[in-house]
Amino acid sequence: MTNKERFYATIERQPVDRPASWLGLPVAESEKKLLQFFGVDSINKIKIILDDDIWPVEVPYKHPPINHIACAFDFAKKLPGYEERTLTEPGFFENYFDSAAVSDFPWPDPANHIDHEQCIKALEVLPENRALMGMMWSAHFQDACAAFGMENALMKMLLEPEMFRAVIERITKFYLDANRIFYEAGKGKLDAVLLGNDMGSQAGLMMSPDQFREFVLPGIRQLVDQAKSYDLKVIYHSCGAIYDIIPDLIATGVDAIHPIQALATNMEPEKLKSSFGAEVSFCGGVDVQELLVNGSPDEVRDKVRQLKTLFSTGLIISPSHEAILPDVAPENIQAMFDAIKESHYHCDNRI
Repeated sequence: MTNKERFYATIERQPVDRPASWLGLPVAESEKKLLQFFGVDSINKIKIILDDDIWPVEVPYKHPPINHIACAFDFAKKLPGYEERTLTEPGFFENYFDSAAVSDFPWPDPANHIDHEQCIKALEVLPENRALMGMMWSAHFQDACAAFGMENALMKMLLEPEMFRAVIERITKFYLDANRIFYEAGKGKLDAVLLGNDMGSQAGLMMSPDQFREFVLPGIRQLVDQAKSYDLKVIYHSCGAIYDIIPDLIATGVDAIHPIQALATNMEPEKLKSSFGAEVSFCGGVDVQELLVNGSPDEVRDKVRQLKTLFSTGLIISPSHEAILPDVAPENIQAMFDAIKESHYHCDNRI
């Protein structure tokens, strides 16, 4: 199978020669360690060595000083120009109560910061035989938390729901407008997108399932529907224990749930396969909290073999966090891919 064929077969729970894989997104310090370990000068060369199936594509968003679509809103009141998204800092709307005042914030127009031709160029430099995945994020819930300050945002849900709803809907509109520019440029090249919000802690959701359905799910539906209208596969990301809302995500039409934070409550691969394996695929599963950090290469290989036995298809094997942090040993990344590529029994399409 080609890499792209393997991706589609895995995500559609069809027979595969081996599971599809995704390296993830090494942070700068991790990338430096990986380049040294593999003896190459670019992350793409590492992906070729590993025979990785998914190649992520960042949206070329130009808005200094941040220049990243996931950090498009300068909500932090005390940290103007901060080059990260803030969640716990007091946000612009901290003391707002009137939902009609949502336009007080200087909302960026994505058309001023995303160039259609630059989007095309970002896709053209990548190999055509790999699955190209747009890193859209579109984290409307996390951005809403930043807009108020996280604790305040969760209180707004309860006490001033119209104010919270006005802000999260305005954020969603920004992402729908931004994503449309990228999707139009990616016609015929883009295969999948990653959307997501972190909605879980180690033990449970950050909000009740009912709050999720009232305030967060409507935006997810819009974003998934838009991606599907361009015939794109949707991998939906949330760290943490999100077992209770996976049926809601499945109902939106997402193709895979990412990243299977395996040590979070109720997120064991066996339970996910038993509960949802006939309805949705998964991406992730190789634990980054303990295994890839403290485990040996042999232990990593054993875990990958277990996952391959459990998921004969329907699992894109990847670290259980999209970011590879500096505490992950390159030897364990090598071991993960070695085990992915070991002789694999063809599945018979029974889930």
